[in-house]
Amino acid sequence: MEPGVTDNRKIRQGVVVGDKMDKTVTVQVERLVRHPRYKKFIRQRKKYKVHDPSNECGVGDVVSISETRPLSRDKRWRVRRFLKSAT
Repeated sequence: MEPGVTDNRKIRQGVVVGDKMDKTVTVQVERLVRHPRYKKFIRQRKKYKVHDPSNECGVGDVVSISETRPLSRDKRWRVRRFLKSAT
């Protein structure tokens, strides 16, 4: 990377909920959002298809993912690192 240029890629943390595809896992990211009127915190979940080149992620693993260029029709994220293993 060139000096003075920052990397503005998004980073998320989530749980692997599917690993049936080859070199792809499904990661569910959960976040808390405050309701604008009632001020109660609401739990929102979103699933991302994430590139896992070595097929080492399993269901239940907690991983960190980062945004990347489009790798397929649905994949725009890749696994950065493992945070916690399921077993």
